[in-house]
Amino acid sequence: MLDYQAKKDLLRHKIILVTGAGDGIGRTAAITYAAHGATVILLGRTQQKLEQVYDAIVAQGSPEPLIMPLDLATATTADYQHLADLIAVQFGRLDGLLHNAGLLGTLTPLQQLPIATLEQLLKVNVVAQLALTQPLLPLLRQAPAASIVFTSSSVGRKGRAYWGAYAISKFATEGMMQVLADECDGSTVRSNSINPGATRTAMRANAYPAEDPQTLKTAEQLMPLYLYLMGDDSRHENGQQFSAQPKP
Repeated sequence: MLDYQAKKDLLRHKIILVTGAGDGIGRTAAITYAAHGATVILLGRTQQKLEQVYDAIVAQGSPEPLIMPLDLATATTADYQHLADLIAVQFGRLDGLLHNAGLLGTLTPLQQLPIATLEQLLKVNVVAQLALTQPLLPLLRQAPAASIVFTSSSVGRKGRAYWGAYAISKFATEGMMQVLADECDGSTVRSNSINPGATRTAMRANAYPAEDPQTLKTAEQLMPLYLYLMGDDSRHENGQQFSAQPKP
């Protein structure tokens, strides 16, 4: 899918919410979606980073985005409902939701994994995704063709030693995507997952500090798949696991 050629107006008039929009893949996806015509809702925990993404989107002449600061580690169900209410008043619908925000945690054997670390990662990487999706589903159902994209990982599809809490959270993410896809099957809402693969991001650098980042693909190089799954060309895709960098 890296050779997918998205039309310039692929996402024209679409309203898309991106979590973790201040950094890495989330930032790039938000800017890319906006460049293809979407009005993007920028969700992240750091106001300053979101403002920088906002400025980049406005500077490229794209539709003005919205900034919605929210820390998924501390957000409550009331916070998510308030966010959904704001979107309902502003737009009346939601066309796309990219679940991109996530924590890496510490790479350690399961025997030594602090339970508090597991709880923290499950709160941000899993629970927050469902807590956000629940109040947004009625808005997604108001769209002619809505797409929910979950961010997975290779260790969420095949377990790997020492990836502990992160791997567990990504297996749970894949399960959530599949359950939601089955529940929405036959409707105008579809759900799929993306494994971005090794990408030149800060999270990757934390996991592999000795790795040369110049050997990795940039977030920009992964965007064809992210565009495909948000655009109407993928209306028939539901419950599928995609890889941005498939193995040959």
